Amino acid sequence: MSNGIAGLIQADLAALTNAAQALSNTAVSAASQFGGATPHQGFSFAQAMQDTIGKINDGDVAAGQKMADVESGKSDDLVGAMLSSQEASLSFSMLMQVRNKVMGGLDELIKLPL
Repeated sequence: MSNGIAGLIQADLAALTNAAQALSNTAVSAASQFGGATPHQGFSFAQAMQDTIGKINDGDVAAGQKMADVESGKSDDLVGAMLSSQEASLSFSMLMQVRNKVMGGLDELIKLPL
């Protein structure tokens, strides 16, 4: 019986892998059609997360610089600095929520009985 379940799991995994590859190919062709980045050979979740973390970090650094400029008197754009700070805060909050969802999903996979 366990061989039958293992076979079903492997079949589901193969179907999910094929569906993810098809979705990735569709997304890449759509991105290239609308002037997006050059198509990649395959989708890497780790690379996407690293890129996102880098963008959020850059936004945080820029917001901190704007706030420092306002505080030191180099700039009088207080509204722009506050908006940048709030945007950086929301981006970080969203990143933490995504991280928590991914970790929750991994925990569920680990707890899955085989």
